[in-house]
Amino acid sequence: MDTYLMGYSSSIFPSVVPANTEPPERRSWAPAVYYGLGKEIYYFLGHEIKIQEAIDHYGGVVWPAALALCRFLDTTMGRQQINLLDQSTLELGAGTGLVSIVATLLGTCQYLIQLAVPNHVPFPRSTHYYDYVLAADVVYHHDCLAELLDTMLHFCQMGTTVIFANKVRYQSDLVFIENFQKAFNTTLLTELDEVRIYSATMRI
Repeated sequence: MDTYLMGYSSSIFPSVVPANTEPPERRSWAPAVYYGLGKEIYYFLGHEIKIQEAIDHYGGVVWPAALALCRFLDTTMGRQQINLLDQSTLELGAGTGLVSIVATLLGTCQYLIQLAVPNHVPFPRSTHYYDYVLAADVVYHHDCLAELLDTMLHFCQMGTTVIFANKVRYQSDLVFIENFQKAFNTTLLTELDEVRIYSATMRI
């Protein structure tokens, strides 16, 4: 099982300094106290997963929809409706990577990506086929929702299933869900703790 990490925040994956390397000279203006979120521990599929959260980036926090999707995948019903074993899977806006870690434990061939989508760029169809495209709590840049939908459509081909998990916070979330349902054939799989989890396929 291959896992690819692209676009992660450096605060999530800190650099490693060799033991024999002299520490850099302390500059007079450097702050003496730093603040960051603690290390969270999650239990899924019989494994303990530790995530070091950070506050300097949206992707540094485990959001409710990611937890809800992981909980769903950790149930018999969830694994029956979303069978990731030996499937080529892409996660959009992977953040801390918790969803992809759980997906990898389920046997998927996983690709993680953080996307910065430029405005008004035509999207050719993806040259790589994915069985699943996962997206959890990615509706937060409310001025880029049209580009987010274009990105989902870009990676979705015949036979691809999009799994979209979202906690509704604003009216713009409802507008995006309405447009999402117009663009795809959608099914509401479940609702956990105010998080709706949808399955979607390409319209013919």
